[in-house]
Amino acid sequence: MAKFWRAFDIDIIKLNEGTHEFPFDIEDEFFEHFKDNDIVKKGNLKATILLRKEVNLLEATFIIDGTVKLTCDRSLEEFDQALYTEEKIIYKYGSEEQEINEEIIMITRDTPKINVAQLIYEFIILALPVKKIHPDYRDEEEMEGEGKLVYWSDDINEEEEDATSEPDSDDQIDPRWEALKNIKKKD
Repeated sequence: MAKFWRAFDIDIIKLNEGTHEFPFDIEDEFFEHFKDNDIVKKGNLKATILLRKEVNLLEATFIIDGTVKLTCDRSLEEFDQALYTEEKIIYKYGSEEQEINEEIIMITRDTPKINVAQLIYEFIILALPVKKIHPDYRDEEEMEGEGKLVYWSDDINEEEEDATSEPDSDDQIDPRWEALKNIKKKD
């Protein structure tokens, strides 16, 4: 288990100023190490971290590209979902290690290495579509998003006449509906 996490360590203390590239292969085993993971179980991705070291900070650009296996929300069939994301994190030097916000993490000057596994996982999860629809059903999904015409009448006067005409004695109208008709007439 510790060996897995160490594979995602980047030794920053020895780095010279400038830009450095660190590639990581993200495969099925990667997703098994995250306990709360119930969305992605398998994937084949390439994560490249471009780390630019400056005097007072490190700027890490995470580029993640590949496919993940998802389960369709509609049919429960598994399918491959293409995924690409690019995110930035800034590591600032400070007095203690802490996460300042979603984009800035404070580290001390004595921090020998940073581990990027959790960030890679979070960026993958954030890049997933909200609706996970199998490609065979995506056309249907788009059609459902459009408004459907349920009823249409070109003759508006006919509807008004029906509303104002007196009912036959055989057609008794519920008093509640009659009250609603009166409200409509006032407008």
